[in-house]
Amino acid sequence: MSLVLNNPMTLAEFLAWEDRQPLRHEFDGVRAAAMTGGTLAHAAIQANLAIAIGGRLRGGPCRFYGRDLKIRTGEDHIRYPDGFVACGPRENTSVLVSDPVVIFEVLSPSTAAMDRIVKAREYQATPSVLRYVMLEQDRIGATVYAFVGGGWTHEILIADSTLALPEIGVALPLAELYEGLVFAPEEEVDR
Repeated sequence: MSLVLNNPMTLAEFLAWEDRQPLRHEFDGVRAAAMTGGTLAHAAIQANLAIAIGGRLRGGPCRFYGRDLKIRTGEDHIRYPDGFVACGPRENTSVLVSDPVVIFEVLSPSTAAMDRIVKAREYQATPSVLRYVMLEQDRIGATVYAFVGGGWTHEILIADSTLALPEIGVALPLAELYEGLVFAPEEEVDR
Protein backbone atom coordinates (compact mmCIF):
# COMPACT_ATOMS: atom_id res chain seq x y z
CA MET A 1 0.00 0.00 0.00
CA SER A 2 1.11 3.56 -0.59
CA LEU A 3 -0.04 7.12 -0.16
CA VAL A 4 0.94 9.43 -3.04
CA LEU A 5 2.21 12.92 -2.23
CA ASN A 6 1.38 15.56 -4.84
CA ASN A 7 4.54 17.70 -4.85
CA PRO A 8 6.49 17.10 -8.08
CA MET A 9 10.26 16.81 -7.61
CA THR A 10 13.43 15.66 -9.34
CA LEU A 11 15.29 12.50 -8.37
CA ALA A 12 17.95 14.54 -6.54
CA GLU A 13 15.26 16.50 -4.68
CA PHE A 14 13.47 13.29 -3.76
CA LEU A 15 16.63 11.60 -2.40
CA ALA A 16 17.47 14.65 -0.26
CA TRP A 17 13.87 14.98 0.92
CA GLU A 18 13.39 11.28 1.73
CA ASP A 19 16.58 11.25 3.77
CA ARG A 20 14.79 13.49 6.29
CA GLN A 21 11.52 11.50 6.43
CA PRO A 22 10.54 9.04 9.16
CA LEU A 23 8.76 6.78 6.61
CA ARG A 24 10.07 5.09 3.47
CA HIS A 25 8.87 6.48 0.13
CA GLU A 26 9.03 5.23 -3.44
CA PHE A 27 9.54 7.67 -6.31
CA ASP A 28 7.90 7.35 -9.74
CA GLY A 29 10.07 9.96 -11.44
CA VAL A 30 7.78 12.84 -10.41
CA ARG A 31 6.11 12.17 -7.05
CA ALA A 32 6.82 10.38 -3.78
CA ALA A 33 4.53 7.67 -2.40
CA ALA A 34 4.68 6.71 1.27
CA MET A 35 5.05 2.99 1.94
CA THR A 36 2.53 1.63 4.41
CA GLY A 37 2.12 -1.67 6.26
CA GLY A 38 1.03 -5.07 5.02
CA THR A 39 -0.58 -8.31 6.20
CA LEU A 40 0.73 -11.18 8.30
CA ALA A 41 1.00 -13.31 5.14
CA HIS A 42 3.05 -10.60 3.43
CA ALA A 43 5.42 -10.36 6.41
CA ALA A 44 5.73 -14.15 6.69
CA ILE A 45 6.65 -14.50 3.02
CA GLN A 46 9.25 -11.72 3.35
CA ALA A 47 10.77 -13.43 6.39
CA ASN A 48 10.81 -16.79 4.60
CA LEU A 49 12.53 -15.15 1.62
CA ALA A 50 15.27 -13.77 3.86
CA ILE A 51 15.81 -17.15 5.51
CA ALA A 52 15.58 -19.31 2.37
CA ILE A 53 17.47 -17.13 -0.10
CA GLY A 54 19.80 -15.44 2.39
CA GLY A 55 20.81 -18.75 3.93
CA ARG A 56 21.63 -20.33 0.57
CA LEU A 57 23.82 -17.35 -0.40
CA ARG A 58 25.97 -17.32 2.74
CA GLY A 59 29.69 -17.28 2.04
CA GLY A 60 29.27 -16.30 -1.61
CA PRO A 61 29.56 -13.02 -3.50
CA CYS A 62 25.80 -12.37 -3.58
CA ARG A 63 23.58 -11.33 -0.70
CA PHE A 64 19.86 -11.06 -0.03
CA TYR A 65 18.55 -7.69 1.16
CA GLY A 66 15.12 -6.94 2.60
CA ARG A 67 12.81 -4.02 2.09
CA ASP A 68 14.86 -1.53 4.11
CA LEU A 69 17.15 -0.72 1.17
CA LYS A 70 15.99 1.17 -1.87
CA ILE A 71 16.95 0.40 -5.44
CA ARG A 72 17.29 2.73 -8.41
CA THR A 73 15.60 1.38 -11.51
CA GLY A 74 16.64 1.87 -15.11
CA GLU A 75 14.06 4.66 -15.38
CA ASP A 76 15.60 6.57 -12.43
CA HIS A 77 12.72 5.64 -10.19
CA ILE A 78 13.24 4.60 -6.57
CA ARG A 79 11.63 1.41 -5.30
CA TYR A 80 11.70 -0.60 -2.08
CA PRO A 81 11.14 -4.18 -3.26
CA ASP A 82 10.14 -6.78 -0.70
CA GLY A 83 13.51 -8.39 -1.27
CA PHE A 84 16.37 -8.46 -3.75
CA VAL A 85 19.77 -9.98 -4.36
CA ALA A 86 22.85 -7.95 -5.30
CA CYS A 87 26.36 -9.26 -5.83
CA GLY A 88 29.71 -7.76 -4.99
CA PRO A 89 30.98 -5.62 -2.13
CA ARG A 90 28.87 -2.85 -0.58
CA GLU A 91 29.58 0.04 1.77
CA ASN A 92 28.06 -0.54 5.21
CA THR A 93 26.44 2.90 5.05
CA SER A 94 24.75 2.35 1.65
CA VAL A 95 21.02 3.04 1.49
CA LEU A 96 20.65 2.84 -2.31
CA VAL A 97 21.55 -0.06 -4.61
CA SER A 98 21.70 0.46 -8.38
CA ASP A 99 22.60 -3.06 -9.50
CA PRO A 100 20.18 -5.69 -8.13
CA VAL A 101 20.29 -9.04 -9.95
CA VAL A 102 17.07 -10.69 -8.69
CA ILE A 103 14.05 -8.77 -7.34
CA PHE A 104 11.12 -10.13 -5.29
CA GLU A 105 7.74 -8.48 -4.76
CA VAL A 106 4.94 -9.97 -2.65
CA LEU A 107 1.66 -9.12 -4.34
CA SER A 108 -1.19 -7.60 -2.39
CA PRO A 109 -4.61 -6.50 -3.65
CA SER A 110 -3.67 -2.81 -3.41
CA THR A 111 -0.30 -3.14 -5.20
CA ALA A 112 -0.69 -6.09 -7.59
CA ALA A 113 -1.43 -4.00 -10.70
CA MET A 114 1.54 -1.72 -9.98
CA ASP A 115 3.84 -4.71 -9.35
CA ARG A 116 2.67 -6.65 -12.43
CA ILE A 117 2.80 -3.77 -14.90
CA VAL A 118 4.63 -0.62 -13.78
CA LYS A 119 7.35 -2.21 -11.67
CA ALA A 120 7.79 -5.10 -14.11
CA ARG A 121 8.56 -2.57 -16.85
CA GLU A 122 10.92 -0.60 -14.58
CA TYR A 123 12.79 -3.68 -13.37
CA GLN A 124 13.13 -4.99 -16.92
CA ALA A 125 14.65 -1.61 -17.91
CA THR A 126 17.31 -1.99 -15.20
CA PRO A 127 20.41 -3.47 -16.89
CA SER A 128 21.58 -5.54 -13.89
CA VAL A 129 18.20 -7.24 -13.29
CA LEU A 130 18.08 -10.78 -14.66
CA ARG A 131 15.01 -12.10 -12.81
CA TYR A 132 11.88 -10.59 -11.29
CA VAL A 133 9.75 -12.82 -9.03
CA MET A 134 6.20 -11.81 -8.05
CA LEU A 135 4.89 -13.95 -5.19
CA GLU A 136 1.17 -14.36 -4.50
CA GLN A 137 0.20 -13.91 -0.87
CA ASP A 138 -3.20 -15.60 -0.86
CA ARG A 139 -1.99 -18.92 -2.34
CA ILE A 140 1.28 -20.62 -3.20
CA GLY A 141 2.18 -19.26 -6.61
CA ALA A 142 4.54 -16.97 -8.47
CA THR A 143 5.04 -15.22 -11.78
CA VAL A 144 8.69 -15.15 -12.78
CA TYR A 145 10.20 -12.92 -15.47
CA ALA A 146 13.72 -13.84 -16.61
CA PHE A 147 16.15 -12.22 -19.02
CA VAL A 148 17.31 -15.10 -21.21
CA GLY A 149 18.98 -15.05 -24.61
CA GLY A 150 18.63 -11.30 -25.07
CA GLY A 151 14.93 -11.10 -24.19
CA TRP A 152 12.44 -11.45 -21.37
CA THR A 153 10.48 -14.66 -20.78
CA HIS A 154 7.97 -15.52 -18.09
CA GLU A 155 6.60 -18.56 -16.35
CA ILE A 156 3.89 -19.25 -13.80
CA LEU A 157 4.80 -21.40 -10.80
CA ILE A 158 2.36 -23.32 -8.61
CA ALA A 159 2.61 -25.05 -5.23
CA ASP A 160 4.75 -28.04 -6.25
CA SER A 161 7.10 -25.99 -8.47
CA THR A 162 10.78 -25.30 -7.97
CA LEU A 163 11.86 -21.67 -8.03
CA ALA A 164 15.08 -21.68 -10.03
CA LEU A 165 17.38 -18.67 -9.72
CA PRO A 166 20.40 -19.73 -11.81
CA GLU A 167 21.81 -16.18 -11.85
CA ILE A 168 22.69 -16.61 -8.18
CA GLY A 169 23.07 -20.40 -8.06
CA VAL A 170 19.91 -21.08 -6.04
CA ALA A 171 16.93 -23.40 -6.55
CA LEU A 172 14.31 -24.13 -3.92
CA PRO A 173 10.78 -25.48 -3.58
CA LEU A 174 8.38 -22.57 -4.03
CA ALA A 175 6.34 -23.87 -1.07
CA GLU A 176 9.31 -23.13 1.23
CA LEU A 177 8.58 -19.43 0.85
CA TYR A 178 5.09 -20.03 2.28
CA GLU A 179 6.15 -22.04 5.34
CA GLY A 180 3.89 -21.39 8.32
CA LEU A 181 0.97 -20.09 6.27
CA VAL A 182 -2.30 -21.99 5.84
CA PHE A 183 -4.52 -21.29 2.85
CA ALA A 184 -8.13 -22.25 2.20
CA PRO A 185 -8.41 -25.05 -0.35
CA GLU A 186 -8.69 -23.86 -3.95
CA GLU A 187 -12.21 -24.22 -5.35
CA GLU A 188 -12.62 -26.70 -8.18
CA VAL A 189 -13.22 -25.03 -11.53
CA ASP A 190 -15.43 -26.79 -14.09
CA ARG A 191 -13.89 -27.13 -17.51
